[in-house]
Amino acid sequence: LGVARELLLRGLQAQMSTQPVVQSPQALRDWLRLHCAGLQHEVFIVLFLDTQHRLLSAAEIFRGTLSQTSVYPREVVKRALELAATAVILVHNHPSGDPTPSRADIEMTRQVVETAKPLGIAVHDHIIIGRDGHASLKGLQLM
Repeated sequence: LGVARELLLRGLQAQMSTQPVVQSPQALRDWLRLHCAGLQHEVFIVLFLDTQHRLLSAAEIFRGTLSQTSVYPREVVKRALELAATAVILVHNHPSGDPTPSRADIEMTRQVVETAKPLGIAVHDHIIIGRDGHASLKGLQLM
């Protein structure tokens, strides 16, 4: 079962590397759910995109506890600059299962946007994954 999961993750990631991530939102959501929906601790993942919005890298930047993780905007931007990424998608999970964004999630997103923008790095979305679904801060008009 673990091997099948890993093969599916790799296949979805390969799909996101060859075509714009924004053209295959279902593949992105499937990959994110497989990757972090069932974890018992929070993880913060950043998807780094090239100028064509293809996936350059997906990196777990921070790992937290059952209910929180510390995210440093400068670390997100630093890694984006290292990869020559022109855009990022922020992702984290809520182990509670409820993907509703918290005030801290919204504020942290605002800080990353403000840090990245002057350097020419766009933040396309912040997606929160839970067992019960997902939430997009962009879709909720919170960014």
